[in-house]
Amino acid sequence: MEEAVSQVRHRREPWNKGKLIGQKAPFKLKEVWAIRVWLQLEHRTRELALFDLGLDSKLRACNLVKLRVRDICHGDRIAPRAIVMQQKTSRPVQFEITEQTRTAVADWMKLRNLHSEDYLFPSRVHKSLHLGTRQYARIVNGWVKHIGLDPCAYGTHSMRRTKVTLIYRKTKNLRAVQLLLGHSKLESTVRYLGIEVDDALEIAEDTDI
Repeated sequence: MEEAVSQVRHRREPWNKGKLIGQKAPFKLKEVWAIRVWLQLEHRTRELALFDLGLDSKLRACNLVKLRVRDICHGDRIAPRAIVMQQKTSRPVQFEITEQTRTAVADWMKLRNLHSEDYLFPSRVHKSLHLGTRQYARIVNGWVKHIGLDPCAYGTHSMRRTKVTLIYRKTKNLRAVQLLLGHSKLESTVRYLGIEVDDALEIAEDTDI
């Protein structure tokens, strides 16, 4: 009996105890700029390149951390567009690399002296060749905390959702968002954006009672 009680006491707690579970919120435009300006002022060259490219590419963490220089460069120049094969779906996805992002990434590549075959974000841990997804998550967590947001509500998926959410709110073009995310089904894009919930909240906000 005592042994059974002891086992219950030492049973591992659920990993999600006390945490908010569900889709991570996208960053608002003002939050994007708050993070970006802070990284610029602090001269965090690697993090600025990671932040800007993460937003532009809309890639999952597992794909973003494994990018090589050759994936986004044509010769010595960073391309305005790139195509990457997604690890999860084995489907290619294309994304634009804005001038702002190209500048940030070029500064990082120059600082680190990166070449075509190098990983774009080498790990600082000797056992790993490139930045790990957990390392990336910790970095994003630091950004979130710095601008005063709840770390439980934001994460690496916030990076993936931010730009497409802004695009959808501006254009209402679901097909474009589907292509940008590399989804095979439009229904997946609808669920991903949480459109029905967002539309309901907008209606509620506009209703004067």
